[in-house]
Amino acid sequence: MCIMDLCVTINGVSFLLQTGMGILGNTVVLLAYANIIFTDPKLLPVDMILCHLVFANLMLLLTRGVPQTMTVFGMRDLLNDSGCKVVIYTYRISRALSVCITCMLSVFQAVTIAPAGPHLSRLKAAFPSLVLPTFAGLWLLNMAICIAAPFFSMAPRNGTIPAFTLNLGFCHVDFRDNLSYVINGVAVSGRDFAFVALMVGSSCYILLLLHSHGRQMRQLRRSQSGGGESRAAKTVVTLVILYVVFFGIDNVIWIYMLTVEKVSPVVADMRVFFSSCYASLTPYFIISSNKKVKAKIVCAAEQDQLSANAQESNDK
Repeated sequence: MCIMDLCVTINGVSFLLQTGMGILGNTVVLLAYANIIFTDPKLLPVDMILCHLVFANLMLLLTRGVPQTMTVFGMRDLLNDSGCKVVIYTYRISRALSVCITCMLSVFQAVTIAPAGPHLSRLKAAFPSLVLPTFAGLWLLNMAICIAAPFFSMAPRNGTIPAFTLNLGFCHVDFRDNLSYVINGVAVSGRDFAFVALMVGSSCYILLLLHSHGRQMRQLRRSQSGGGESRAAKTVVTLVILYVVFFGIDNVIWIYMLTVEKVSPVVADMRVFFSSCYASLTPYFIISSNKKVKAKIVCAAEQDQLSANAQESNDK
C-alpha cells in the first residue's frame, strides 16, 4: 500500500511540475510576443510561427496536462460528457498543430537558407504572405482529421471499462469496436509520421547546407542577417530533435496501445508525460535562443526590480 501511495505521489508531482512549468513558460513567451507586437506590429515570419507554436503547446497543456494532474491526485467527476468532448477535441487539435507547426518552421527555415534560384527566389519572396493562409489550412486539416474524437468521448462510467476504450482518467474515449479503434489510430499516426518525415527531411537539408557551405556561412555571419539566419537554422534543428525524441516515444507507445484491448493506466500515463515534454520544454528553449524574447523578459524583470526598489525606498 505504501509503495502504491509513493508511486501515485511521484506520478502526481511529476505531472504537476511538468504542467506548471510548461504553462508558465508558454505564457511568458506569449506575453513577450504580445509586447513585441505592441512595439513592432510587423512580426517576422519565423516569430509568427514560433508564437503560434507556443499557443498550440499552451492549449495542449491546459486541455491534457491540467486534468491529468488533477486526476492523478484523486479528483473525480471533473467533466461531464459535453466537457469531455470539448476538451478531447481541443487537445487533439492542439497536439496536431504542435507537430504541424514544428514541421512548418523547419520547412520555412530550409527554404530561407537554401541557395537562391529563379524559382526559389520567388518562393522566398512569397513565403511571408503564405504564413497566415498556411495556419488556416493546418487548422482546417486537423479539425477535419480530429472530428471523430468528440463522438467517442464521454465522462467516465462506473463499472468495467469496455474493450477498445482509452481510459484517460478524467474522460473515456470509447471506440466501441476494433475497426474504429484502428482507423482512428492509423489516421492520427499517419498524419504524425508524414509531418515528422517532412520536418526530418528539411532539417537534414539544413544540416547539409550548414556543413557543405561552411565557408559561405562564416561570411554570412559577419553580417547581421547572415548570423541571424545561421542561429535560427540551428534553433529549428534543435526543436525538431526535441520533437522527434519525445513525440517519437509518444507514437511508439500509441502504436503499442493499438495492439491491446485494455491499456494499463501506467502505459497511458507514460504516453501523456512524454507527449507533453515537448510542449513544456519548448518555451524555455525559445527564451534561451531567441534574442528578442529574451530581451523583453529581461527588460520586464529589470522594470519589476526597479519598481520593487522604489517601493522599498518609499517604505523606508
